[in-house]
Amino acid sequence: MKQPAAPAAPPQAAVSGGGTRPRRPARPAWRDFFKLQPLFGGDLLGALTHMTRTYGGLVRTRLPLHVYFVGDPAIIEEILVRKADSFRKDRVTRLVSRVVGNGLLVNEGESWRHQRRLIQPAFHHQQLLSYPAMMVAAAERATATWTAGQLRDVHQDMMEVTLDIVAQALFGADVSGQAARIGHAISDLMEEFGHLVGLSARFALPAWVPTPANRRLRRAVRHVDDVIHGIIAERRSNPASDRHDLLSLLIQTRDEDGQPMSDAQVRDEAVMLFLAGHETTALTLTYALYLLAAHPERQARLEGELERVLGARTPALADLEHLVYTENVVLESMRLYPPAWAMGREALGPVEIAGFTFPKGAEFIISPWVMHRDPRFFADPEAFQPERWENELARRLPKFAYLPFGGGPRICIGNRFAMMEAKLALAAIARRFRFELAPETKVDLFPSVTLRPRGGLKLRLAARPAQSS
Repeated sequence: MKQPAAPAAPPQAAVSGGGTRPRRPARPAWRDFFKLQPLFGGDLLGALTHMTRTYGGLVRTRLPLHVYFVGDPAIIEEILVRKADSFRKDRVTRLVSRVVGNGLLVNEGESWRHQRRLIQPAFHHQQLLSYPAMMVAAAERATATWTAGQLRDVHQDMMEVTLDIVAQALFGADVSGQAARIGHAISDLMEEFGHLVGLSARFALPAWVPTPANRRLRRAVRHVDDVIHGIIAERRSNPASDRHDLLSLLIQTRDEDGQPMSDAQVRDEAVMLFLAGHETTALTLTYALYLLAAHPERQARLEGELERVLGARTPALADLEHLVYTENVVLESMRLYPPAWAMGREALGPVEIAGFTFPKGAEFIISPWVMHRDPRFFADPEAFQPERWENELARRLPKFAYLPFGGGPRICIGNRFAMMEAKLALAAIARRFRFELAPETKVDLFPSVTLRPRGGLKLRLAARPAQSS
């Protein structure tokens, strides 16, 4: 694929005295501004795409806010990597602290670096080796109750699978009996945050204001907290030296001064990892199954790989390197439907980006949804083509043209866990059933904190033509 040219230097404008000064970033024409407002209200993804395609890689909103939309890999790298210390998470992300407290997702500065160092060992290679069997077992337990011909809400199904995995692999606790309760609480959280996403989030009322939305949010947080606190309390009262799950590591870890995490820190990190690990991988699997159902020829190719690599057995750790097409399906699903569809940064002080100077408080919105569908980087970008990832496409792309896990020092700490989970769960599920579109199948995207299918996503199950088990 032809690589895009490097971004041009910011255009210069003449000023009195014969000098020049940088122009301001592009802004939509007023006629376009009024056309975009209904889009931002009802089609946020379409509005973000239109802004970048029409006005370029750095666009300022017409509203009286210093909010900029970024659609250029070089500018994204400048924000997330080279000048990462000049930014903090944006206001929308900081609202998530109402759920996760001061967890790794929203923590900042030296406190964040300290917490990252404490948590990192939980995701080291050796620790990851203990998870595959749990991941496969969770998928096997779910599919054992399925039968060919059923119409399934695969989003709900995948939420239950990943809930099982998070509970077992990260917390070593069986909360399957409370799966429905936790799932409903998380759905409530995502629903409420969905109304805060976008420019209106800059005007969200404080959490202490007793609005109906804030009261609903507090109830949902309490439901999630009840489960997490229960697991932590049980672990505190029944410590075991042979436990190596994430919660045990959080409780046992010590900093350079020998100090453990406080109860509040353990709670915040546990809630953050519980929510993030449950929701995002479930969405990746949901959209992968939908895309396979919509493209039977790609589903057949996946089945062929599973038959060749696995035969009649379930997938295991040693199979990961051989499940190449399976990985490509996951990568392509995250390209078309990135669970983390947008991320933002706020300038801590005046900062120069792409040759322009921005004031303290300026916010930059980066959308993987927009980047992943950019025709400059992906041929036929709307098409589901897992084979595009062959021949090391990921290495040939410009940095930050593809960023499902973010990037820079704040890249998702669980990205390797998530990829392992998605590959093994997809292989375990697809080796048992084929998925088909049904009249009830529809994808109504709801860009909340994550990119959810509003009302679920229904597919019909079919038996594999050549079942191996």
